[in-house]
Formats: sequence, C-alpha cells, structure tokens
Amino acid sequence: MKRILITMALSAGVTAYAGGFRVSLQGVKQLAMAHTSAHAEDASVAFFNPAGISFIPAKLSVAAGGFGVSNKITFQNTSTLQQTETDSPLGTPVYAAVAYKVFDQLSVGFSFSTPFGSTIEWPTGWEGAEIVERLELKGLFFQPMISVKLAPWASFGASYIYAKGKIDWTKRVTQLGGDLNLYDDQATGNGFGFGFYFQPDSKWDVSVAYRSPVDMKAKEGKATFNISPALYPNIGLAATGGVDSFKATLPLVDEITLGATYKVTPKWLISADFNYHGWARYNKLTLDFGSAPVGNQADPTISVVPKNFKNSRTFRVGTQYMITDMIAGRLGWYFDESPYTDENFIPETPSFDNYVITGGIGLKFNKLSVDISGAYAMPESRKVNNTYYNLYGQAKADIFYFGLGLSYNAF
Repeated sequence: MKRILITMALSAGVTAYAGGFRVSLQGVKQLAMAHTSAHAEDASVAFFNPAGISFIPAKLSVAAGGFGVSNKITFQNTSTLQQTETDSPLGTPVYAAVAYKVFDQLSVGFSFSTPFGSTIEWPTGWEGAEIVERLELKGLFFQPMISVKLAPWASFGASYIYAKGKIDWTKRVTQLGGDLNLYDDQATGNGFGFGFYFQPDSKWDVSVAYRSPVDMKAKEGKATFNISPALYPNIGLAATGGVDSFKATLPLVDEITLGATYKVTPKWLISADFNYHGWARYNKLTLDFGSAPVGNQADPTISVVPKNFKNSRTFRVGTQYMITDMIAGRLGWYFDESPYTDENFIPETPSFDNYVITGGIGLKFNKLSVDISGAYAMPESRKVNNTYYNLYGQAKADIFYFGLGLSYNAF
C-alpha cells in the first residue's frame, strides 16, 4: 500500500528540473531583429558566439539588459468544457557581458545569462494539479571566453560554461490529502561553447556556433510532503516528519546556430539565423529518492518518468534600418518549433509551435547605446492527448516580451 500511494503521487508529476525550453532573450538589440546572432557591434555577441568578440569595433565593450515576459496559458477540458488559466508572475530574464581586446589578435570576455527558466502558476486544485500547481525554474550561465583572430576576416572563440540551477515546484498529492514540494537551489553543471566568426568583406557577417549540453546535477534536493502527520508512516517518512531527499541528473539542451548578416546599403541590413536544439537526449527523467518507495521491487526508491522530447528547430529573419545616424529601427520574425508532440504535452513547461513578430529601436549617443525591443508571440493551439498523465483537452497561450538594454564601447 505504501508503494502504491507514493508511486501514484510522484509519477503523475515528477518532471524536468530544467527541462523547460530555451529562453531566447540574451540581447535586447538581437530580440528586435528576431534574436539573430551575427551582430558583432558590442559585447552582447559574447553569448551567441565567443568568436564574435574579436570583431567588436572597440577595445572595451560592456552590455547589459533585462526583459519582461508576460504569458498566460489556457487549458480547456474538451469533455467538460471546464477552462483553466494560469496566473503566472512577470518573468524577468537578464543578461550582462563584457569584452576586452588584449591586442589585435586576442580578445577575452565574460557572459552572464539566464537561457533556461520560467515561472508558471496554475490555480490550486485544478484538474492537472497532481502534475503541477506552481513551478519556479532558473538556470544561470556563467561563461568566461577567449577569441583569437585567425586572419583579418576570421576568428575562432571558445568558452567554458558553469551553470547553476534552482527549482521550487509544488503539486497536489490527492491520495494523501495534501501537496508535495520539490526544492533544490544547489544544482550545478558544466559545459562549453565554441564558434567561428567571419567578415569576408564590408557587407557580410557570418556566425557559426555550438553550445554543448549541460547536465545539471541535483545532489541535495529536498522533497517535502505537506500532509497530515498521521500519514507519515504510510509513506515511510515518520522519522523525518514527511521530508525526503532526492538526486537527479537533468539535461539542458545543446544548440547549433548558423547566422548571417548582409548589409544591403550602408544604412540597411538583413539578418537570418537557423538554430538546431538537441532535445532528443531528454527522453526520460530518473529521480533517486532517499527513502520514499517510488519504484519497483528491484529499485524501490528510483522513479523513471518518460519524456520523449525530440530535436527542434528555429528559423529567424530580422532587419535594421538607420533612420538617422542616431536612431535605428528594427523588425523581425521567427518560427520556434515545439520539442514534443501533443501526446507528450506537459503543463509544467507548456510548449507550442510558435510564430513571433519582433521590433524595436536603438538610440546611439557617442559611446553609449540604448536599445528597446518588444515581441508578440502567436502560438498554435494544441490538442492535449497525454495518456501517461491522463490529461486531455486543448491548450493555448498568449505571450508578450519587452526589453531594455544598454551598451558602452570604449574605442
């Protein structure tokens, strides 16, 4: 009986610690042009391709910015027609970067970013409450890097990635008359990135970059059952007051980016990117609990949850026009492919095939630039048919982004 209770409670909703989706918000200027990458104008290029810092037209460059992300997810049960909406707080991803030209052939840099993470909040007791009621997820990347000029028109760069993560996840445990909270703010992982950047002539910028997967290792996770103390013996946690530990290794996606910018005229440029995300490596999640009997007879404390993600692609096109020497106008469009099918839809990290339009302006004041951007997403609604979680219905989303960034180039 003990094993049945815990298995039902956990297998319904134990999902990815950082298995959400790549948050493409690492440059305000870039977002305005569909988050394209082949722009070596300031230190914000550091996240996209470490090789690009060699072509920044300044000895010292600093860039920083932040975003607001407003999103509302709606789920409707097609049998009962009951509709549920999220009440999620405003997301606030940030980034900062610095690049310094040691001498003409060697540049160094550092990038801080939040490429993974979100916060989603569903109403208490909604029909998917055993999967998730609230989830706060953060993945922070710290990337020191170096770039070497191979020729006046080509460079190579590489970076080391240190990642730090946090999860704070609450879900209902109906069978036990309460809820379960999973918390860990000490998960870490390591990875790398490298790339080539080319400026074959005055009209072209070409960027080729790879960012490795990062396995986030949660070694000190805390699982708290907020239930009646009388039930602690039923779940094997009487001695710890309903608190257990868990461990997991959780994958963050790798990414290949191909980007190009073409200067049609001295005032007008067009950019395009292709991104390939290796989500297929996330086919299951294995959690190792300290005491809770969540698995089978052979491995009573281990829970394995299928995920079945697939590799995904993003296509981006953006443009910039210098209205005056001081003012730049920017527009963009991109299509972002969901990494899972309707049969694998999960409300903790809901994903849609997403069409996004972007825009913004840039203001240049000698060495200082101010950039403002916004984006409106038009996700395709999904027919939810997840038999593993027993979740059926239709899901749709409304998403809007806005951002403000600053950059400073000391020549």
